[in-house]
Amino acid sequence: MATPHNRAEKGDFAKTVLMPGDPLRAKYIADTYLENARLVTDVRNMFGYTGTYKGKEVSVMGSGMGMPSIGIYSHELFSFYDVDQIIRIGSAGSISEKCHCFDVVLAQGACTNSNWGRQYRLGEGASFAPIADWDLLLGAYNAAQSLGIRTVVGNVLSEDEFYNDDPEYSKRWMKMGVLCLEMESAALYSVAAREGKKALSILTISDEILTGKSLSSDERQTSFHDMMRIALELA
Repeated sequence: MATPHNRAEKGDFAKTVLMPGDPLRAKYIADTYLENARLVTDVRNMFGYTGTYKGKEVSVMGSGMGMPSIGIYSHELFSFYDVDQIIRIGSAGSISEKCHCFDVVLAQGACTNSNWGRQYRLGEGASFAPIADWDLLLGAYNAAQSLGIRTVVGNVLSEDEFYNDDPEYSKRWMKMGVLCLEMESAALYSVAAREGKKALSILTISDEILTGKSLSSDERQTSFHDMMRIALELA
């Protein structure tokens, strides 16, 4: 059952899909963590693999950047490939003193400045609050505790833009207790809710907006091991 964005056939994907933004990170995860991983899709170089981890079948596929991109891929996985849960594993920029580079954030909720939710026509002035699946969130927290990995749980902001001309923008969200900025979780949570499926975003801090500290592109691709270990325990 190929789609315009996915050449995989029905049954090629596991019930759990890990979804980094970068397709090369998907390849790295498949090569590093999965046994007998096979490529199931590579349309537009958005690589997807299925293999096993500790005897359980699990898939990993890139989502691309931004809500429109993850919205397409998550919708197709949920609707056409019978995937039950998607776990986003991505990077984020901290706007909180609680979060520093390499820290792991479990996104309990995802605020957004996007108009993504308008498609659901929930009513004039209405807004949907995109939140994580509770079982996945609790499972991730407990897995992190067992692995000895410190996590920060809370609200994140899914933005439409990476560069923002307003120098005070991040400070206003910081005052609302938002932990970090990223670009996908609100759409993923909304699609999962609409399809009656499960979703969670596990994020590694790659930049500290308050201090200017940041990780290199190589570190972003290969060094987020704690986040990956937590996600794989949920598969």
